[in-house]
Amino acid sequence: MPKRNMDSWHLMINGYANNNLGDEGLQLFEQMRQLGLKATEVTFLAVLSACASADAVEEGFLHFESMKNEYGINPQMQHYLGVIDVLGKSGFVNEIEEYIEKLPFAPTVEIWDALRNYARIHGDIDLEDCAEELKVALDPSKSVASKIPTPLPKKYSAISMLEGKSRIPEFRNPTLYRDDEKLKAMSKAVSYVPDTRYVLHDIDQEAKEQALLYHSERLAIAYGLISTPARTPLRIIKNLRVCGDCHNAMKIMSRIVGRELIVRDNKRFHHFKDGSCSCGDYW
Repeated sequence: MPKRNMDSWHLMINGYANNNLGDEGLQLFEQMRQLGLKATEVTFLAVLSACASADAVEEGFLHFESMKNEYGINPQMQHYLGVIDVLGKSGFVNEIEEYIEKLPFAPTVEIWDALRNYARIHGDIDLEDCAEELKVALDPSKSVASKIPTPLPKKYSAISMLEGKSRIPEFRNPTLYRDDEKLKAMSKAVSYVPDTRYVLHDIDQEAKEQALLYHSERLAIAYGLISTPARTPLRIIKNLRVCGDCHNAMKIMSRIVGRELIVRDNKRFHHFKDGSCSCGDYW
């Protein structure tokens, strides 16, 4: 670029962080410092995101302290949430609890929601329920709104789009699927076990497993596999956060078909390849 402003640096650091390349993002921040560019509040949000992506816990705290002591920037809510992300991405869930207790302000809905999310990811059910209760106590409306949307087959809310062949088809939750039993049998044959925690409707276990098959990102991937050349990457755009069950299913799909599946949800980019995801199962 003939001219780089601060926005371009921030976008690059965030881009690295969102694609699980946090180390490269931190190296870019060091280049900024060497060039004499003065970091701002937005800069440190990007840096903390890069630290979380790189599992750089100690470095994350050093940058947080330098923001206050070296640059004279007062941390805002998003900066504290950034530190929680640094801890949570590396699995330090108990340390998040301790950090929240030391916050210079009363924990907010966003703080408890972050703790709930990382407790869920790391399988601490008791802590997840506790954080959920504290969050709902502050804002009762979050008792439903915070849940991961999992529409029934005949509802139309989650949308996925597949990029390819100079067009972007749109996939909504379908109303017709005639071969559900065959699909479920094939899925279980490759060690896929439906995680029905992500179905919030009051229906029986079998209906929950069937509902998971209708998620729009799975339809977009299925269409892409039969309509694009073999061994080429698929790029999917989703308007909601991808649920944990679909995330597991897509890891298995990438291993079976031998193709890279790039899924952009409303949280980050996911690069599924050879049975694993670039996010390290934290998103």
